Amino acid sequence: MARREETIRMCALTRLERPVGELIRFVLGPDGTIVPDTEAKAEGRGVWITLSHAAVEEAVRKKAFARSLKENVTVPPDLADLTKLRLEQRFAASLAMARKAGQFTSGGMKVKSAIEAGQLIALLTATDAAEDGRNKMLGALRALNHARREGSAAGSQVPHFELLSSVQLGLALGLENVIHAALMTGAAAQSALEKAKRLARYTAIPTDDDTDRRAAPGVLLSVEHDERR
Repeated sequence: MARREETIRMCALTRLERPVGELIRFVLGPDGTIVPDTEAKAEGRGVWITLSHAAVEEAVRKKAFARSLKENVTVPPDLADLTKLRLEQRFAASLAMARKAGQFTSGGMKVKSAIEAGQLIALLTATDAAEDGRNKMLGALRALNHARREGSAAGSQVPHFELLSSVQLGLALGLENVIHAALMTGAAAQSALEKAKRLARYTAIPTDDDTDRRAAPGVLLSVEHDERR
């Protein structure tokens, strides 16, 4: 069976074929309303749209859902924001699972130690983090990624994400004042990392040719990307 990443679908807005990892699925609910199917598992006919807040907004404006399904449908005017909320909820839930599995750590000292030891697979920063604290963590992460690029340290590049506020992180994890966090090695952490990538891609601002993406405010797709800005 083909892996999910290898499956191709057509975006109902652009009419371009893309891997499903670059798309998001929508389905028709029981009441005739279009809803996001973030897990891409709901029964019924689906409508695939490029994984982008701007693309979903444009699909709503251009009535791409009704055209694709060939029937009258109800489309919430705030569908793009609702989709973002659903992606945030999935990501938050995955962080809770990673913590339960012992593959998540938080707190400035613990996270910095994980960076220096090269034990993390992703650095997470609250969107409302103080600038000095953020810079300290990014400095340590840049040093790790530089060492790995130069071959003086083993491992792949570690991405950095700013996707949820400290309040959102705290509610998801049952903790207070979550500013700096890290995903460690393991299946649950890897699942959270994939959800972080999808949320980051959705909230990014595409360029005119959509071949590259500039991070939206509060979102850094990777430390390497940040260094080029």
